Amino acid sequence: MKSKNTPGAADAPNEHRARLLHAMAHVAATQGFAASSIAAVVAEAGVSKRTFYEHFADKDACFLELYRAASASALRTLRESVQPERPWQDQVEHALGAYLAHLAAGPQLTRMLFVEIHHLGPAGATVRRGVMQRLADYMLETINTQDTVLTPTMAMAAVGGIHELVLQAIERGETAQLERLTASASAVVRLLASAGPVGGAKKTAR
Repeated sequence: MKSKNTPGAADAPNEHRARLLHAMAHVAATQGFAASSIAAVVAEAGVSKRTFYEHFADKDACFLELYRAASASALRTLRESVQPERPWQDQVEHALGAYLAHLAAGPQLTRMLFVEIHHLGPAGATVRRGVMQRLADYMLETINTQDTVLTPTMAMAAVGGIHELVLQAIERGETAQLERLTASASAVVRLLASAGPVGGAKKTAR
């Protein structure tokens, strides 16, 4: 069964490409990425190997595209949950709650993405860093609307902290309950923001 946060046609306009991404999500989640094969992916997608290679160079490339698409879907949920009329602390808590609920809605896919990406070497690390940077950029855009409350360094530290909280929950088998981390994740952001600028950055007068 495909999870609701598996990337769909909106993330991959080409029908065959979308079917292959869905198939990779299903196969890797049920078999594990290391044990999965292109043969299993194309069988699940109902397409030929030739079609697979028209879209992806290999299994790793397909997985990395799935990671990008699923991460983009989660980030959209985060951005769409922003309520600019509210204080940034409330905005962050509300948006993080929506983000964690989004991840919890597809526990198998979320576990596979958060864990398996570490096994894809330098290419996986590069894609993962890009996703984390976009999350950090979101925090900066949301929080620093008037004053420089959060620095880029602290924003990345917040993302890293939240990421580790999610990984711990996954390891405990609590992926479907990730929304429970909302208060802790929000506290991480508030604490790092209250630490003040580092590295010589100047805080805007309030």
